Amino acid sequence: MQLSNPSKASFLIAALCLCAQAQPKPAKEAQPVEAKGLPPRAAPTDYQTQAKAGAVTIAAEFKGHAVPTEEATFTAEEFVVVEVGLFGPPDAKVTLSNNDFSLRINGKKTALPSQPYELAFKSLKDPEWAPPVPAESKSSKTSFGSGGGGGGAGDNSPPPVVHMPMDLQRAMQQKVQRAALLEGDRALPQAGLIFFQYRGKVEGIHSIELIYSGAAGKATLALQP
Repeated sequence: MQLSNPSKASFLIAALCLCAQAQPKPAKEAQPVEAKGLPPRAAPTDYQTQAKAGAVTIAAEFKGHAVPTEEATFTAEEFVVVEVGLFGPPDAKVTLSNNDFSLRINGKKTALPSQPYELAFKSLKDPEWAPPVPAESKSSKTSFGSGGGGGGAGDNSPPPVVHMPMDLQRAMQQKVQRAALLEGDRALPQAGLIFFQYRGKVEGIHSIELIYSGAAGKATLALQP
């Protein structure tokens, strides 16, 4: 049976529509994480320490190796964290940079420069996350003298290293990114986290000074360990 020209055209159009419907939809691109800092507290006095730099009040609180975000608190063994808030008169703006801040620990002559938050990702940990228990470990707890290997009394091999799944690591990093102090020209108040590389124990810290030297002026804040 031969099709007339209009019928052929209708058939081709229908076939093209079916092919278009069969094509898989492209996967949505991952949306970039919006950096926004932490919500500023109601007043500078809600932080541990305050100091003036020109017309701007800088408030700060030492967090040790804890990394507080709006959703959860993580830890970073190789970094210490300061939560900072900047306040000013109505409609005040200031240019912010992580390079404005340094941290003097135990009166050392050289202060620690602040570091980009991304550098802390490698040492980030979630205290709420625990690796799954391997099946062999579960069975060994209920086996007595079975002679089986893997976790037995005579097995001196170290336990396998279990890493946090990549999707959980990425979600943790995004939360920290959102909590980091914003940079650039910003309307006040602003607040967020700044990071300093320090591998020592917090218990060994006796004095801490947060030093600010930026667009607003200069200030030194004595923090509480």
